[in-house]
Amino acid sequence: MKLESYFKRIEWKGAPKANLETLNALHRSHATHVPFENLDIQLARNISLESEALERKIIENNRGGYCFEQNTLFQAVLREIGFDVIACEARVRMGRTTPSARTHMMLIVNIDGDQYLADVGFGGEGLFFPLQLNGSVQKQFLWNYQITKKEPNLFVLQTHRQEGWLDLYEFVAEQREPVDFEVANWYTSTHPQSVFVQTLTAQLPTPEARYILRNRMFITERGGKEESLEIKTPQELLRLLQEIFHLSFPPETSFLNPTF
Repeated sequence: MKLESYFKRIEWKGAPKANLETLNALHRSHATHVPFENLDIQLARNISLESEALERKIIENNRGGYCFEQNTLFQAVLREIGFDVIACEARVRMGRTTPSARTHMMLIVNIDGDQYLADVGFGGEGLFFPLQLNGSVQKQFLWNYQITKKEPNLFVLQTHRQEGWLDLYEFVAEQREPVDFEVANWYTSTHPQSVFVQTLTAQLPTPEARYILRNRMFITERGGKEESLEIKTPQELLRLLQEIFHLSFPPETSFLNPTF
């Protein structure tokens, strides 16, 4: 794991130690510098979770990725530093009450007997900092989060909106193996009904605003207040990807979605 190259990619300077201070700093820097995006899927490319492929894509080529890519890379970074970290599966809710498939990957980090949810791959609604699994409400810039316990080992990550608490996803704090994520990654990146196959997206949170692109709609969200802009041409789309998400593509690039 090329730690110095990774630290340069997320613009973090410091002496890494396996403690909460380092975890908080790395989590924030990664979340605000590496965009959540599925553009390779929209270019009909395979999504590889191999270490060398992730380092080449995210670190060397200055790209982003979605949950399996980003959290696999982040887990490797944390392990290299010396953290006790496991990867877990989650069911995305986003307010739904009916069960969804386990198509989200997140991490649990153990520090001095306490467990923290670390997740740099949940996009526009995601965390800036790790969240302790103790039920406390944590304010992260303009947004509030908490983790509620539904069953002995079932947890739900929630964010607060004007109408109340919204369930983001549920998870069991048990380790899963890389092969489990290979299966979920294959479904998510190739199944015709997968939202990532049907929808181009790029998302990036900052302390001041969250930027969310879904097909032709670009949304800027600031603590519950939203502004929307419709993208009308391929040139506007490429310019937006460059200026907001710092993702560069040749002028002739054509994505599967959206259609203009």
